[in-house]
Amino acid sequence: MAQATVHSLTKGERALIAETAISHLATLDEDALIALHQRVRRARNKHVQLHRQEVGGQVVAQGSRGIASVPARRSASKAEIFEDALARVSTALAKSARRSAAELRDERLTTARGNVATPTRAARSRAGSSKAPVAVPRSRQVPPIERKSVAATKASGARRQAKRDAR
Repeated sequence: MAQATVHSLTKGERALIAETAISHLATLDEDALIALHQRVRRARNKHVQLHRQEVGGQVVAQGSRGIASVPARRSASKAEIFEDALARVSTALAKSARRSAAELRDERLTTARGNVATPTRAARSRAGSSKAPVAVPRSRQVPPIERKSVAATKASGARRQAKRDAR
């Protein structure tokens, strides 16, 4: 990343890029990362669109897109800076999402095994409810192939009966 391009950013854009530093991303929770991801994506899309508009207006005069994109490097460089920042935030968000998914999975497994070490979200929301949840037995799930074969058998029986009724 060229230093000249970084210095061409506005104060707000520099602040947004500073928020995407890896050391700062480690301190954010998942909701804050989602909000930051949206802001960085919006800024990236803005600069990509600006670059395309600048280049699109010059294509007719220059005769080709490749030649037209050469002078509009500032907007393209800004778009690249925000693309890199978006990649950093996306990586941090993915790590955070995997971590929270693992925590939820462990919590559910612990609850399912009956080793309730930590209260679940539902238990925390009840907070002092004296009634224990009633376990409802699961019904047997019928696989799709079995449903299809049952339907096919019924349909063939109905066709046979219709043929007999027609005689």
